[in-house]
Amino acid sequence: MPRRILTGFVVSDANNKTITVSVVRTYKHPKYAKIVKSSKKYAVHDPLNSFKKGDEVRIEECRPYSKTKKWHVVLNEKIA
Repeated sequence: MPRRILTGFVVSDANNKTITVSVVRTYKHPKYAKIVKSSKKYAVHDPLNSFKKGDEVRIEECRPYSKTKKWHVVLNEKIA
């Protein structure tokens, strides 16, 4: 099964080897037919502590690193 890849912005880099990434998705509301934005935050494994707040990053689904970390940063793909 292919792994999901998402793109988002780093909103926190306070923890060691962990960043928080906010991913925004847009979709059409099924009843009202308006375009709606929704965001979700993911805890992401960053082994080198190389990403800072405000960076745009690409994250990939992976094995669980902890209770909440099930994503890691696709290295060498710093966007911007």
